[in-house]
Amino acid sequence: MKATWNGQTLAESDKTIVIEGNHYFPPESIKREFFKPSATHTTCAWKGEASYYDVATGGETNKDAAWYYPAAKDAAKEITGYVAFWKGVKVTP
Repeated sequence: MKATWNGQTLAESDKTIVIEGNHYFPPESIKREFFKPSATHTTCAWKGEASYYDVATGGETNKDAAWYYPAAKDAAKEITGYVAFWKGVKVTP
């Protein structure tokens, strides 16, 4: 799977984990130079607290376009640290 935005590949992996229709990419598969930590956090009842990244490339920033669970609850432990995308980031095979 490949995650792209603004003409740039943000992550690529054949080891994503799909939960609720979202592909979660292994942390080592993301291109860190395009990710900036965000102050945003949300809570999922069964996954835990999510942290977000702003994605920046080509002089543009897509606020909170990626999220991950730094300490996922037991029910979602397999995606701890894995990164998922939304807000116009395309995830394709």
